[in-house]
Amino acid sequence: MRTKKPKAIAIVLGGGKGTRLYPLTMDRAKPAVPFAGKYRLVDIPISNCINSGIRQIYILTQFNSASLHNHIANTYIFDTFSSGFVEILAAEQTNETNTWYQGTADAVRKNLKHFHDQNADYYIILSGDQLYRMNIHDMLDRHISSGAELTIASKPISREQATGLGIIGCDEEGIINKFYEKPASDLDISDYKVSESFMLASLNKKLDASNEYLASMGIYIFNAKTMEEVLNNDKTDFGKEIIPGVIDQRKVATFLFDGFWEDIGTIKAFYETNLDLASI
Repeated sequence: MRTKKPKAIAIVLGGGKGTRLYPLTMDRAKPAVPFAGKYRLVDIPISNCINSGIRQIYILTQFNSASLHNHIANTYIFDTFSSGFVEILAAEQTNETNTWYQGTADAVRKNLKHFHDQNADYYIILSGDQLYRMNIHDMLDRHISSGAELTIASKPISREQATGLGIIGCDEEGIINKFYEKPASDLDISDYKVSESFMLASLNKKLDASNEYLASMGIYIFNAKTMEEVLNNDKTDFGKEIIPGVIDQRKVATFLFDGFWEDIGTIKAFYETNLDLASI
């Protein structure tokens, strides 16, 4: 008897004003900002999804979305035999709500009725302003094999880098048991150091000063039922409100990623990352 193949859909968060990228976001949504010559920021998460075999992708946006609509419509055209799509879900007034997206979690909550149409087993939450190349199916396999309800992608970093990121603490199996948002440089967070056995098993690397902590990349995989349950409230943000609560109450795993990754949400990072692309 043929078993059902797990189904995952991707949700790209790109609905904010993008004030840190102003004036590049003066007339267009942050995901539509040109990047690396002929691309747009939104092409990065979409490319990662398509190359990982995930072909049902929603983009959540609400500000200056005309340019983004035009780019998506002209770029991502799937054949008639495919069930794939890249669809923009802009903020809208309905009989249930007349407010715009109040945050990342609120944006996803207000679109659950659209996601239900796909009968997905897993929801993959991605950011619209990061540069990386990841096989998301590897992360999905880790999520399923761990038995977790939520998996968070994380990148090994040094203590110096930890001050600007959300730091994950986990056991030797990679199950997350604590989280700290942007610890001050003089704060003792030694109990957040990653297990050497987990580092070796995941990346075949030894632990040293350059990789002894794990930073959340803001990439999440939820069991579909779990995400709907944890959004059954009025909390508005994933990173600040939803994720810490899930870690406290449910089984949460981490997936280690050790490739190039850069958050390009600021003008400085945008400029430097564009230059990095031209380097060896």
